[in-house]
Amino acid sequence: MSSRDLILGRVRRATADVRQDDPPYEQAVDRSYLREHGARSVAETVDLLAENLADYRAIVHRTDTEELPYLITRLLSERGPQYVLVPPGLPPEWMSAADPTRVHDRAVSTPQELDKVESVVTGCALAIAETGTIVLDGSPDQGRRRITLVPDHHICVVRVPDQVVSSVPQALERLDPARPLTWISGPSATSDIELDRVEGVHGPRTLEVVLVSDQPSVDVTA
Repeated sequence: MSSRDLILGRVRRATADVRQDDPPYEQAVDRSYLREHGARSVAETVDLLAENLADYRAIVHRTDTEELPYLITRLLSERGPQYVLVPPGLPPEWMSAADPTRVHDRAVSTPQELDKVESVVTGCALAIAETGTIVLDGSPDQGRRRITLVPDHHICVVRVPDQVVSSVPQALERLDPARPLTWISGPSATSDIELDRVEGVHGPRTLEVVLVSDQPSVDVTA
């Protein structure tokens, strides 16, 4: 008997007493939990997102669409990267003032080539205020998952308020489960048994999130 037969046999025995007329899973599971915790205005939701992102040690900036290219240029110049990874669908105006050599997201790029790139600039699918989470789904302005995991510095642009939701349930309603979803809550970090925190083990050590709106604003770094 194969391992497959053994596993299926156990499943059949475990479900032998399940009635055929039992409610399907979608109806049997209680969905009456809160869809968000508390009533907040749009501005309060964005403020909560910024607060929770900073709590996870992400660096948060606020700007408007006109100033966005100059802010990205400043953030890159402060890091001094020689190469910057750029997804194919990144709006060209975002990088219009940037100087570093741009490396495009290509399927044929090797891990060694990606490891030479210091920074990456992407958009996002959406951001969740209550958990301080950025979600990427591999859309053209975000590129392949690996380009946000290999470089040491990730600048992620979030359009406010269109891409900001309050809670995980609201996010799941807007995300396509068939896409390659990456959920990011702060820079890459892990802790050993003595709780010594180490950053950059399985992703960027520095995450900078830019909240960009159509309304003029002054850059506030959290």
